[in-house]
Amino acid sequence: MLKKRIIPCLDIKDGRTVKGVNFINLQEAGNPVELAKKYADDGADELVLLDITASIEKRNTMLEVIRNVAREINIPFTVGGGIYSIETARDAIQAGADKVSVNSAAVKNPQLITDIAREFGSQCVVLAIDANWENDKWLVYINGGKVPTSIEVLTWAKQAEKLGAGEILLTSMNHDGTKNGFSLELTQKMCEQLNIPVIASGGAGNETHFADLFTKTQASAGLAASIFHFGEVSIPTLKNYLKTFNIPIR
Repeated sequence: MLKKRIIPCLDIKDGRTVKGVNFINLQEAGNPVELAKKYADDGADELVLLDITASIEKRNTMLEVIRNVAREINIPFTVGGGIYSIETARDAIQAGADKVSVNSAAVKNPQLITDIAREFGSQCVVLAIDANWENDKWLVYINGGKVPTSIEVLTWAKQAEKLGAGEILLTSMNHDGTKNGFSLELTQKMCEQLNIPVIASGGAGNETHFADLFTKTQASAGLAASIFHFGEVSIPTLKNYLKTFNIPIR
């Protein structure tokens, strides 16, 4: 069985790490380079760095932050926000990112997934999906969770896999920042319908939520932000806890 991954996420705005609830009410959480180094030292398996306003501000991603993080850590990291072309993906990878995450730009131009996969390999392409439950269905949101679409989440995930996405980063907006647990039902539905790894995001509040994720779904990884940023759960403590359930951890 593949070992499960623990992935801290750094949402970055104006060069600083921030965290909100349900994608709003942001508060500062620290220097992204210092946090990235701390998490790598603590045993994180990977990191995700999201430039959360790049799409809204219609600008490229934060290359200087990527370079500085790459100099400080020795674990893989994914960069998202402002990746809208082969060129912006190349810039991020050349700056030190191992993978790029696409979201809004891929919804507007699905060919982007195929283009990046052909250039760098599917293993470099993470499709981020911001999912919101409304009118009895899960719908895709774009532009940092601010703009709704009529696209159903599972339909989009399956299309993205065919286009060349190597991994899905699934965030339930309804669960984001609430610390009430991951969206287990949606996560498992996606795992059952895809042949690529699914990273679950949104709702982690304690160690039990990760244990539930890994025992009740086939998620490849659990991603969280505020519980790590604000010292509520440490990565070594979390990994030791998960081992008591015989969950395979790196």
